[in-house]
Amino acid sequence: MGLFEKLTAKAKSSRQRIVLPEGTEPRTLTAAARIIAEGIADIILIGKPEEIKAKAEELKLTNIENATIVDPTDEQVIDRYAPLFFELRKSKGISMEQARKTTADPLYLGCLMIKNGDADGQVAGALNTTGNVLRAAFQVIKTMPGINVVSGAFVMVLPEGSAFGTNGLLIFADCAVIPDPTAAELAQIAVSSAQTARDIAGMDPRVAILSFSTKGSAKHEKVDKVIEATKIAKEMAPFLALDGELQADAALVPSVGKSKAPDSPIAGTANVLVFPNLEVGNIAYKLCQRLGGVEAVGPVLQGLAAPVNDLSRGCFPEDIYKTIIITCNQAIGLKENK
Repeated sequence: MGLFEKLTAKAKSSRQRIVLPEGTEPRTLTAAARIIAEGIADIILIGKPEEIKAKAEELKLTNIENATIVDPTDEQVIDRYAPLFFELRKSKGISMEQARKTTADPLYLGCLMIKNGDADGQVAGALNTTGNVLRAAFQVIKTMPGINVVSGAFVMVLPEGSAFGTNGLLIFADCAVIPDPTAAELAQIAVSSAQTARDIAGMDPRVAILSFSTKGSAKHEKVDKVIEATKIAKEMAPFLALDGELQADAALVPSVGKSKAPDSPIAGTANVLVFPNLEVGNIAYKLCQRLGGVEAVGPVLQGLAAPVNDLSRGCFPEDIYKTIIITCNQAIGLKENK
């Protein structure tokens, strides 16, 4: 059974409520109809009901009526969620009038529904920028306890027969969000990535924080950052199988790991690779994808207190469909770990 077959089966076994704020967007509606037809999740569409229904009819999507449709201009809806947003942001000087206006923004309304316990996750970005998607999530949902950064991980599905990772899967992070993390941020990315490995890939995480040095083979301030990040991450998650600083071959190849880091608990067997900065991570995943025939699934946003995932504005319905499934599994994992 492949990765998405497993994720789909898990989502079906514990149906989550997923908000799609771009409720009239054709690709989003097409993906929503498929999710509903396959019984994977309960879908909440945000938008004016008449516009959603008209677009669904145009697309010949007959089952959209089985989604919950929330009108962001409905005064009763705003009355329900605006006080929550006011409480969350009043320390920033927001007025109730401003709270009501912001609540009518579908991105914020979806996050407020999650915060209020009326939904479990959100998928957006077919029409909105990453900045707008994340801004709403930061202001409403916020980050997990002990985490103050959101990062982006990719599940790397290796070619059949690969000896690396777990069942042909690796996690790469951060490849999407933070350009130059501090040591403390890098440690948080490592811990968040371990959670992604459990929730999305079903793996027992073995985390390597990577560098161009292995256990003191090189001296540089960039190496010092990775050493400090490793120390912080071990303090944050003392029972997590994690080590650094490791070169990529020492992390992945058993013979090299044994030679370069004989005392490491994960050298040669790592399945989660944490890169020292975004530049390295982004280049690495794209090289693997283009030259190595590796499927890169993501980015999966991690570190939030509830899952919100961002789409490319050039996405296809299949991308949205898969992102909804990933979001369901993140929501399930967060509940299991509470």
